[in-house]
Amino acid sequence: MSETELRTAYLGLGGNVGDVKAAMRWALEQIERLDQTSIFAISPLYKTPPWGIKTQNWFLNACVGIKTSMPPHALLRALIDIEKQAGRIRSVRWGPRTLDIDILMIDNLSIQTPRLMVPHPRMLERAFVMTPLADIAGGLTINGKTIRSISNSIADPEMEIADANWSVGYRESAS
Repeated sequence: MSETELRTAYLGLGGNVGDVKAAMRWALEQIERLDQTSIFAISPLYKTPPWGIKTQNWFLNACVGIKTSMPPHALLRALIDIEKQAGRIRSVRWGPRTLDIDILMIDNLSIQTPRLMVPHPRMLERAFVMTPLADIAGGLTINGKTIRSISNSIADPEMEIADANWSVGYRESAS
């Protein structure tokens, strides 16, 4: 792959501490500023029950589609930096967080390293990932099934759309 060739990647965003919607809008601005990276799709914002540690605030979750020429590990480092700038402290696995950004998929790549696993290893069992991902990439397939069909099979009746238009105007504030 040449340095300027663009890959399609899908990211999951979430959080449950502070003004999560504002943090996620800010994250969109930062993602858009990454070298040779642009956002082409943004899901609605979902209110979702906590996963892992149940005794914490509900989360807001969304997915975004990006085009980028960044190598996968460089993209991961950039996203971790965005999380840190938003106040993310990694202290408790599946615990409260201001902002979480996960790389879900990058084209048809399979990456298995200690720092990065693509496709994301637990995404297929998480409605809070698959539902917003189905909104922007429902026809894509994983393991011979569409994202939409996987999403439908693990639907969480407690999830609800919190804001379908949460990202409108983020580009104006990014300039």
